[in-house]
Amino acid sequence: MSLPEPDHELVAAELGREPTTAEVALFENLWSEHCAYRSSRPLLSAFDSEGDQVVVGPGDDAAVLALPEPAAADTPPADRDADDYGDQYVTFGVESHNHPSFVDPFDGAATGVGGIVRDTMSMGAYPIALLDSLYFGGFDRERSRYLFEGVVEGISHYGNCIGVPTVGGSVAFHGGYEGNPLVNVACVGLTNEERLVTATAQEPGNKLVLVGNGTGRDGLGGASFASEDLAEDAETEDRPAVQVGDPYAEKRLIECNEALVDEDLVLSARDLGAAGLGGASSELVAKGGLGARIDLDAVHQREPNMNAMEILLAESQERMCYEVAPENVDRVAALADRFDLGCSVIGDVTDGNYVCTFAGDAEADAEGDAADAEPEIVVDVDAEFLADGAPMNDLASEAPTQPERDLPDPAPALDEAVESVVAAPSTASKRWVYRQYDHEVGARTARKPGDDAAIMAIRETASSDAADLAPDDQGVGLALSSGANPNWTETAPYEGARAVALENATNLAAKGAVPLAAVDCLNGGNPEKPDVYGAFKGIVDGLADACAALDAPVVGGNVSLYNDSVAGPIPPTPTLALLGTKQGYDAPPAALDGDRAADSELLLVGAGGGALGGSEYLAQAGGSDRFPALPDFDSGSDSNSAPDSPALADLIASLAAVARHESTLAAHDVSDGGLAVALAELVTDAAGADVTLPDRVAAFEETPGRLVVQTTDPEAVADLAGDVPVLRLGEVTTDGTLSLSVDDESVALDADAIRDLRGVIERELA
Repeated sequence: MSLPEPDHELVAAELGREPTTAEVALFENLWSEHCAYRSSRPLLSAFDSEGDQVVVGPGDDAAVLALPEPAAADTPPADRDADDYGDQYVTFGVESHNHPSFVDPFDGAATGVGGIVRDTMSMGAYPIALLDSLYFGGFDRERSRYLFEGVVEGISHYGNCIGVPTVGGSVAFHGGYEGNPLVNVACVGLTNEERLVTATAQEPGNKLVLVGNGTGRDGLGGASFASEDLAEDAETEDRPAVQVGDPYAEKRLIECNEALVDEDLVLSARDLGAAGLGGASSELVAKGGLGARIDLDAVHQREPNMNAMEILLAESQERMCYEVAPENVDRVAALADRFDLGCSVIGDVTDGNYVCTFAGDAEADAEGDAADAEPEIVVDVDAEFLADGAPMNDLASEAPTQPERDLPDPAPALDEAVESVVAAPSTASKRWVYRQYDHEVGARTARKPGDDAAIMAIRETASSDAADLAPDDQGVGLALSSGANPNWTETAPYEGARAVALENATNLAAKGAVPLAAVDCLNGGNPEKPDVYGAFKGIVDGLADACAALDAPVVGGNVSLYNDSVAGPIPPTPTLALLGTKQGYDAPPAALDGDRAADSELLLVGAGGGALGGSEYLAQAGGSDRFPALPDFDSGSDSNSAPDSPALADLIASLAAVARHESTLAAHDVSDGGLAVALAELVTDAAGADVTLPDRVAAFEETPGRLVVQTTDPEAVADLAGDVPVLRLGEVTTDGTLSLSVDDESVALDADAIRDLRGVIERELA
């Protein structure tokens, strides 16, 4: 390990001496892009992170949000006041494990789950839901399928073993991820004001206690590894940088953490993730403006003869660092022993520097016992300088431009176009993925994977029949959506990122929920390339503008850069995980109701953008186009020129009100694949649709912010929609067939044919 020369000079000047080997390693990891956000932090001030619902915002292991009272859960955040929020809190965080998942897809993805769960635990919360957003190269490539299968297996193994349901997420396939897949995982936890813990050390004299697995040599240099481009030999050369998980130890750690929090034994906490013990302990005391004295020999280890640098930087999993009052140390040790976990008192919180000592066991007496060697000071630095002193990068950027319109000519036949879009791996059914996840463990999952958004039940009643209660008697339904669309953001980073935010909000609205807050995972290539950095800046600004317009504060997140490989940079990928609320847990399904076909109509609520840029249709048929504009319903202007317009929040509130109305029998958002895919997904064996559209753009454009709604009261829908356009699409039928007419062409697909087309992933991987 080595520091870049400018950093080395800065560190030496601050210390007034040459740094030790252990100090060099610590600075190299904690000042890496992965930990210090040296290229991205200057851009992140664009995000609005404040609101009455925000208890703990960015900077901790996870954000903490106050949930509204059930009676206010349907009300948009802008219309609530502080009194509308109760004492029930949720935590929300997101993390990436991209490079490790390329080198070792199973362990890389599994430990990504473990890390975000421990981030949740460190806030005093119990994890209740996971979401994963996954991005791979072309599905027709053998390497992509290998990574895809390994990642899904790793996520399912870890999540199922620890008993935390994976309830939602997304999967996209795109050639730009051929040499660098992305694995972004979000977690939601449940806590309250009394149980809340933060990662800010409290006062000198308290003890630092390490609880969990023994420290080994796995994951060494993981933070620095995640801050560089993937080399051609990464699979073999970088394998030691990948952590190895033990989900059964994590499950015991979850329950032990609950017991520690229940007994009020934890003053502050930090999960051991990037940069291991050195990262967790130095950041913990730095946030409190304090220091620490750590005895590295006291750390419980599972491998012999570890040196100081290995103990400090190993990213061995299933470990937590706690600040504990001296009188409570024995009780913490007793609880760790109850759950068969290791426990070490590794040092003290001080009001001085961050100091680590190490003697090692190299010297031994004739009986083989370790000699009483005098400990050596291997680290002696100011904690805040170590944790937050990295200088920011000032990088050049080139603004991206939108493509010109060049639609395929001749256009493919309508039946070929519809079939190719419905069967595209990115738009096809992801049942093969989520059927491997235990998405019902914990008994909170009210709306399962495969719908627009998951819904978790936050009950106010202990009744086992809570889901059967009237909405007024139920608690808060917590709606969750996450993902991004690389076709959109590759075509137009700023506009595509705005659409990603609106698409996730529309997913919530389709289930009757309104946004509460968001976290993001911003993935990009090598920021030292001006065009890559310009595209990254575009997705940051686009996401920030859209979330502000949606009244959804961005309360935390993660940045992953240097996602370059020999195959080139990834598309700029702004994964957004959005959390929303509604009163009760009921929601209209994303499936047509054939029993009510005769007395219902099929409507499109929302306006299109009149362009095909970034669409799956163009990905299949060729050609190019600008990215569709998001309409501003207040002024009638193109909202791409008015990013601060509040119209998006009004749009989502209207769509959610439509979905909640008693006349709504089905609701489904329009996004990947456009109306052609949305309609195909709504068809069942007992219900079909007969729809006529004016042209190919109407059939395949992917402008978000639109719902297909089956309703028995079109006038009520129009009233609730207000200024949002409502278009009658056609009839709901009972023949289980999608009949779609566009211009002078038509196509008919029955439910069996649609299932066959949409089942491409399951069929190919069976």
